[in-house]
Amino acid sequence: MLAALTGAGLSAAAGLNAYIPFLLVALIARFTEVLDLPVQYAWIESWWAIGIAAVLLLSEVVLDKIALVDHLNDAVGTFIRPATGGLIFAATTAAGGLERGSSFMQDNPWIGVLLGILTAGVVHTGKAVARPVVNASTGGLGTPVVSAAEDGAAVTMSLVAIFLPVLVVFLFLMLLWGGFMLWRRGRAARQKRDQLMAEAGYE
Repeated sequence: MLAALTGAGLSAAAGLNAYIPFLLVALIARFTEVLDLPVQYAWIESWWAIGIAAVLLLSEVVLDKIALVDHLNDAVGTFIRPATGGLIFAATTAAGGLERGSSFMQDNPWIGVLLGILTAGVVHTGKAVARPVVNASTGGLGTPVVSAAEDGAAVTMSLVAIFLPVLVVFLFLMLLWGGFMLWRRGRAARQKRDQLMAEAGYE
């Protein structure tokens, strides 16, 4: 159960930012005994994987905070985020450490891959749908704020998934609620703007 919650939390975080959970898993696996990755996933904690992930994370952090550019970034993320979610879900649910390893997931890694892809894909879709609404309703000014909040959520979700996986369900509910509220406020702001423009004769 804990293994599944860890994988679900990390793949959800990957739906927001693919490189944050990957890098955290890599660093924690390399420098602690909290995660003991199986042999087939040991490359995740290699220095070259950590270095590439760090560079990609830096670019993601910058590009995702620029209005319009973030749409292109999300388009690329349509492939990267679910793929990373699948990889991290499979790797961590089969990992040892803190009695979290699942022998079932070790024997059936494809299940973890599919669940991770699905979880990250759903979260990514919500992010990609909500972001244009935010950009349009704030003239792009809200883009860096929302992006920073998403990065913070990805870090929090990743750390909780690894160290306190029992709280992952609660964070999932908070993530869904936050996404819905963001989308609703953005839509209301856009409708108000359209109404004002119509009243001013800009129909």
